[in-house]
Amino acid sequence: MKFRTEHKHLSAFSYASLTDVVLQLLIFFLLSSTFVIQSGIKVRLPKAEAAETANRSQIVVTLTDRGAVFLNNDQVSKSALRSQLTTLLKQSKDQLVVINADKSVSLQGAVEVMDIAKASGAARLLIATQATPPAQ
Repeated sequence: MKFRTEHKHLSAFSYASLTDVVLQLLIFFLLSSTFVIQSGIKVRLPKAEAAETANRSQIVVTLTDRGAVFLNNDQVSKSALRSQLTTLLKQSKDQLVVINADKSVSLQGAVEVMDIAKASGAARLLIATQATPPAQ
């Protein structure tokens, strides 16, 4: 007994497999975009050979090259910085205050922010730097 086989061309294209691939790509890009943890403030940090890793429980004060001051990604004036820092430091006395200053900011500007932080009750200060590659 011989069976007959017919070779018919598909008249309709199935989009099911294409939809699965597009959905997987969408999920991949959504998940991988959450791994970027940089803040939106552009600062060129000074370079240093010894660098420490960042902590999650820290207060970050950022000074930009245009003179703007940010406290944990929120722009504040230097006069309001003291009161807001005092409020944040009341929650935990031993919190680390990281000064994230652009390398073109004058030393006087960084020292003023350090004075404000000390007057607000900060016990631990750290100036953020960018690690340089070791010399070969």
